[in-house]
Amino acid sequence: MSSGVEAEIVLDMAVVLTLGMNRVLGRGAGIAGRGAEALAALAEGRAEARAAALAEVETQERALREVVARNARIEALAETRDRLGAADVPLPAELRPDERPVEELTEWCTSTDRLLDEAERRLSEHLAAEVTAQVFAAPAEGLRTDTTRRPEPATDEDERAAVQQSLARILARLLPDASDAEKRAVADAARLLAGITTADEAEGVLHEVRLRIQDANGRVQERREDERRRAAERDAAEQAEAERRYVLDSITAAFEDLGYEVQAGFETLTAGDGTVTLTKGAWPDHSVRMRVDDAAHVRASMVRERPAESEDDRRVDVEREREWCEAFEDARARLEAAGIRSDVSWRLDPGVRELPVSAGSRHTRTRAGQRERSRERPK
Repeated sequence: MSSGVEAEIVLDMAVVLTLGMNRVLGRGAGIAGRGAEALAALAEGRAEARAAALAEVETQERALREVVARNARIEALAETRDRLGAADVPLPAELRPDERPVEELTEWCTSTDRLLDEAERRLSEHLAAEVTAQVFAAPAEGLRTDTTRRPEPATDEDERAAVQQSLARILARLLPDASDAEKRAVADAARLLAGITTADEAEGVLHEVRLRIQDANGRVQERREDERRRAAERDAAEQAEAERRYVLDSITAAFEDLGYEVQAGFETLTAGDGTVTLTKGAWPDHSVRMRVDDAAHVRASMVRERPAESEDDRRVDVEREREWCEAFEDARARLEAAGIRSDVSWRLDPGVRELPVSAGSRHTRTRAGQRERSRERPK
């Protein structure tokens, strides 16, 4: 390895899971607790202890994610309740994720599921009662099973009540987070009951209401699935950034321990770049540019700050390359202890090729400016 090296990065599962827990708990990207135990057991070759610690980390991380999912559902139902004006429908309080026992988190999720199912049912009933009241707000002429004679008032009222009960039961199937347009479509169909004259007509209208509710519920499920997908994509992006940041921080710590100065450019503060520059006090003319792509690939390149002008300069280049090669192998060992395994996919031996000159050096800028001015001269 001289002016260039590329390596594939694989994060240990203990690191991945712990970073996920840290994001849920709102903490930094450090590895602590059972995650640290799993890494220590890996380094010491204690397979059983590692498996036990890793299983505990995985269980804890999964339980925390389940809590987050329930909190999101509570928030969504609270918005629906406010929109429907159903303040009498109780909702459980959200649970702040923390490091309480897994059994306690699981028990909370189970009891909360029952409460949320009941709240959704009551919200659907509230919506059904609202639409039913609108449909039957005005007195109807009554349902006639025989159009040749007017039925007795008692029979008329019985049929009216039966239809109203059927409508309320069918409307209760409408999911409470249906859109206003979807609710209007269902209500418009239900209002046709006000003008029917026979039981057959009533059944036809009720069938249409059922179809519109099925359509509305299908759209609601699609929106819910879309939201789950978007949430999963956001979570994956946040996890990827946490992993990238962990790799960068670990690389920084490893090379600083080896006596290097690690400088991060402005771009490193964003999610779109992961470039750092390594320098040493004894390296006035050399530096190493390293870039981490998506916590999965690392590339490093040694460069000169000014062009080599003599054989002595090139001899120093080879010495610096060998020094950097040894430091890189030392850093790989340190990174592996932090749960970051790197498999070198490409490298050059010291002295194989002339070191490139840094694009940001004063000499490079001067030569580039001279070439530009040369092109601008009239011929």
